[in-house]
Amino acid sequence: MNDLWKKYREFILYLFFGGLTTLVSILSYAFCERVLGMDPLVANIISWILAVSFAYVTNRKWVFQSRAVGAEAVIKEAAAFYSGRLVTLAMEEAVLAVGIKWLGFDSLAVKIAAQVLVILANYFISKWVVFRGRGRQT
Repeated sequence: MNDLWKKYREFILYLFFGGLTTLVSILSYAFCERVLGMDPLVANIISWILAVSFAYVTNRKWVFQSRAVGAEAVIKEAAAFYSGRLVTLAMEEAVLAVGIKWLGFDSLAVKIAAQVLVILANYFISKWVVFRGRGRQT
């Protein structure tokens, strides 16, 4: 069991914290869009800010175990993380625009479907661009 944990630890933790990040994203989106009556694309940007901030902290500390030290290194790492997430934000906004505005599907259903694509893309960006082995425990 310990060998399996060592082998799949990063992926298991990413799925766990990715699930929590998705929950933050969907709940904050639903609140902004359904309760506050915001435009779906604006609600998505607000939910993105909250979810990505949560994801950075959890990914840095527990998933990829970053060891970046000092303000400059952490700022550089955070900038790379948020930049990568901007790519998937653009992808998600496009999916929402097409699904909600053009095709008329339920906004929350489209948001949930888009999250599947976002989680996968974010994992690859984090693993191979942002945290690509620098300072991680092996």
